[in-house]
Amino acid sequence: MKKLLPLIFVFAQYIGAQDEPFNCDYNAYLFQYNDVYAIDLASGSSYAVATDITEGTINAAAYNPADGFIWGSLSYPSKSIVRIGKDFSTLIFYVDELPTSGRYIGDITVDGVYYLKGGGTTYYSIDVDPESENYGNHIATGNLSQSLSIHDWAFNAVDNNLYTVEKNSNKLYRIDINTGAIVNLGEVPILSGLNYTYGAVYFDASGRFYVSANQTGTIYVIKDVQNLDGTNAIESNLFAFGPSSSQNDGARCPTAPVPQEDCINGIDDDGDGLVDCDDPSCSGYASCPIIEAPTSSGNQGGLESNNRLSELINKRNFNRAKTNYSFDKSTAKRFTKSSKYGKKTSKTGLELSDFVPLETVNEDYVVESSPADLLNITNATDIYSVDYIKADKSVASIMVLKTDNGVYEHTKYICDRLLGAELISVSTIEIREQKFIKALIRNVDGSLEFVLSLSAKPTNGDNNFVVESHWNLDKYEKDASFYNFQIWSNSLDDLLRLGEEVVRLLEVQKTITSYNNSAPPTVFVRKGNYSNGKLDLEIINTNNTESVIFDGGLRATETDSIAQVYTTLDLQGYITNMEVDAGNLFDIGFRIGDGVNTPDDLFMSDGSWGYDDAGSNTVVNNYKVESNGEQFNDDEYPVERNIELSATTSEYIATYRSLTPKFNPINLSDYNSLQFRAKGNDTLVIRLVKKSVNNWEEQYKTSVVLTNELRDYSIPFAQFDSASGNAFEAEDITSIVFTMLAENGVEETKEMTLQQLRFSTSNIASITNLNTEGLFNNPIAIPNPMGASTKIQFITEGSDAVTLSVFNHLGTLVKEINYQAVTGENTIELKKGNLASGLYICKVESKLFTEHKVLKLLVE
Repeated sequence: MKKLLPLIFVFAQYIGAQDEPFNCDYNAYLFQYNDVYAIDLASGSSYAVATDITEGTINAAAYNPADGFIWGSLSYPSKSIVRIGKDFSTLIFYVDELPTSGRYIGDITVDGVYYLKGGGTTYYSIDVDPESENYGNHIATGNLSQSLSIHDWAFNAVDNNLYTVEKNSNKLYRIDINTGAIVNLGEVPILSGLNYTYGAVYFDASGRFYVSANQTGTIYVIKDVQNLDGTNAIESNLFAFGPSSSQNDGARCPTAPVPQEDCINGIDDDGDGLVDCDDPSCSGYASCPIIEAPTSSGNQGGLESNNRLSELINKRNFNRAKTNYSFDKSTAKRFTKSSKYGKKTSKTGLELSDFVPLETVNEDYVVESSPADLLNITNATDIYSVDYIKADKSVASIMVLKTDNGVYEHTKYICDRLLGAELISVSTIEIREQKFIKALIRNVDGSLEFVLSLSAKPTNGDNNFVVESHWNLDKYEKDASFYNFQIWSNSLDDLLRLGEEVVRLLEVQKTITSYNNSAPPTVFVRKGNYSNGKLDLEIINTNNTESVIFDGGLRATETDSIAQVYTTLDLQGYITNMEVDAGNLFDIGFRIGDGVNTPDDLFMSDGSWGYDDAGSNTVVNNYKVESNGEQFNDDEYPVERNIELSATTSEYIATYRSLTPKFNPINLSDYNSLQFRAKGNDTLVIRLVKKSVNNWEEQYKTSVVLTNELRDYSIPFAQFDSASGNAFEAEDITSIVFTMLAENGVEETKEMTLQQLRFSTSNIASITNLNTEGLFNNPIAIPNPMGASTKIQFITEGSDAVTLSVFNHLGTLVKEINYQAVTGENTIELKKGNLASGLYICKVESKLFTEHKVLKLLVE
């Protein structure tokens, strides 16, 4: 009767269920407790497909080729196994010969025999062939030839042998299940040195063996295991970055193919949105580099993700450029282990460096890289960061920030996805059996970084910590104090080690009483860009969501207020490329979500306008940013938004426009000139700032004389000169700086209006007066200051003989050139010759029209 009662109970459940098998579904299925997740092995993405499908915990999950169902071993009822249908209905079988617990390893042969195992060497075989008279019954109990520390095994449909990978040793084993004989095939190279639990393993139709590490979620592939004999080389590699897991097991039809990336054909072969070397599965294959590269320094990080700080961050980056600031790890201060490392410190003596791991990732040395200039512009009250160096390259960084009024407002994965960076994947990593969100980011410069963010909140009278990790910043308590950790590394394994040590060091100082972590988003923007009022987004949809809400706030210019935008986006499959009409904007923060799962948050800022009023006695009287009034041509690179600036100064006033919010260089080699519309009341010095030029005084510059009427200017790149004497190359421009100087320290009011800035393919120098009143316009000199020569440009409304007269500061005529002007644009070339350095007055005089125009020319 003990056998019959459970069967009678389950049979009543089974009658009402849809009896539908999976029938070799291409997905892999991950079971955690009694929840089920579908995993796309090609991309590593996963999503919950069913929750709480039965009372007990499911383990030893296996696909049954004989009936197309998935089977598992149950913790409750005792001594039971379960059959799971495609609709996740369950049918429970009681098997008296099974042990009451510890059955966490299992798989099924092609002819329907379920092999179950726990610790030790004993395993059990159960008939799950629906055509068999012994269906659901125990067949035999066997023993392996040796004990292995394993957590899952899988049958290879190519040779019908079991395969498994052992924890710690990372050895691959082949098991003849009929005899229990075990063959050691050797250590798996890609797993060498790791110490993970491999709780979910799978096969595909070609005999590729997929192994998932519980703690990191990394999926590895071992190729053609059926051809290994223990002496030949094992071919193994990264395959994808999936979710971390615990109390888990995996099941997959072993004869279903897994899409593979070709790595050299320029096509997204496996449908994960990543082409060739961008795909983790191509790491080290063909000409693709191994996914290990230098990471960005902590000195470059820490910028917040909100519109409150766009201009302040821009000014910080401009000041770094102007002062020739650069971080040099070779001369940076070393951070070394002290006698108090890992020991409890008094509250008054606690320092941020007490939470920084050392000797954790086998680094050669660690350097301090704290970006102290963030303290003036962010909500951080204290900051400490380090870079971990191997072979003179930065391979990981940790930034620790103390905040007293809410969590630190920046996370690396929110920014840059609309500026050239990509969020390759987002899933979880496991630390102390807690799931933390991890992300793989491809930076604008092509480098790859694994990223982990967490915060520790003092609680219980500052005696304990609550540790939190959320994708959305609004999940954190407002107005609370936090220790914030930004961790990034070029190795997922090192990221885990650093994260584990950070948590341990937190525990040393204060007992962690609880964890409050969120799940990662199931729908997220991988990458995008903004151009001419349009947001082009590539959206990754891991859970077959049909639509998401786009909810955001944008500012059209730096000085505008926030306008709300709201719309519904319909999704199509795993990858959706779509265009969102956002209008002209300076910055935008938005959220996409289905209202149920964790939403994705993004922030994008265009390069920002700002002004430099650092000169003594400089007072800005008026500063205004407005949207561009006209459309740009397709062959132009637009610099969005116009500015008006008026200031009183006895030194200088400057306005600048970064091309990106982080002063990243832009390659503008396809263009030949800078064009803009301007008016003002003095000479305007224009610098095109290059990242490769470290000395501010050697940045390339030219100048034009502004008038009180708007004019269109076209300045070829060749007219930008440098003190270095090298010809200008436009491959790494970070910003444009416009400066007006006060002469002789006398206080003056400087005014400038700049409109319609763009880089153009045109290579013709020109100045066009938009207001044609007057017989001819005020001349300008390009360049000014003059080096070996300059070109005096002006416009006349008729043909006439004109004279260019050059006077020194004493009023003495030192040079005179006669020129026959034509209607429209005219250019007179003035060579330096024997002119000494200094200030000259140039007069262009028309005898026919009885007019003359004057400009100031500085000779270097």
